[in-house]
Amino acid sequence: KKMFRYFPPQSKHSVSIVAARFRHSNVNSFKSITANNCFRDKLTANLPNFSTYIRTVTGKPVTPSDAASGNNRIDEEGENKTNQESKRTFSILGLQQIALGSLERSPLKDLWIDTFGLPKIGQYKSEKENVDEDILQLGAKGSPFAVEVDLMIPLDPEKRPKVHVPALNHIGLWVDDLEQAVQWMTKRGVRFTPGGIRKGAAGHNVTFIHPKGNDEAPIGGAGSLIELVQAPPEVIKAFKDEGK
Repeated sequence: KKMFRYFPPQSKHSVSIVAARFRHSNVNSFKSITANNCFRDKLTANLPNFSTYIRTVTGKPVTPSDAASGNNRIDEEGENKTNQESKRTFSILGLQQIALGSLERSPLKDLWIDTFGLPKIGQYKSEKENVDEDILQLGAKGSPFAVEVDLMIPLDPEKRPKVHVPALNHIGLWVDDLEQAVQWMTKRGVRFTPGGIRKGAAGHNVTFIHPKGNDEAPIGGAGSLIELVQAPPEVIKAFKDEGK
């Protein structure tokens, strides 16, 4: 714990900031912020440093009246740092798909269709996404828990995106509220690939989490491309009933 004081030690009343924990030089939470109305003027005089520090930790500016009135009090675990902002507003329901890539279609077909026996339920081709894919189904026909298996080959191996690299190209996850998920994750520093939310190969709205974070959005897929897929009502119901 580190203590920061903005008034001389001999002052009867002082403003103190206690940082409860640190991680990689970033303050995650406060224990408390206290101030006495009698020292509003002294607080105002020290406001530039005070408000800069508070903004660093909370992302919000602080006024003398806020600090003096105690409006910026935050509990030990940072839960009052707007519980509602930190509360997850969506659910990841389950696995929606796996997508596999290759320069040639035959190795994928030989394994997944001819050997494993997965039925082909559709096909998708996109010049923009540089992909020609067979859509297979793993699981019972019509089951909300069935997993889509996409076998992808590039239309042009020299162009991007290179859907055959890596061979296990990406996984897809069902989400009960895709828009809420994107908003919440963006605020938390998750990096998404360009393109935003759009229609995917199976007709559902989708978006992708970038494999790597950056300075502006440090949270990525830890090396994996992850597709978030808006689940239709029947899938949402099935997963939530299963969890009861």
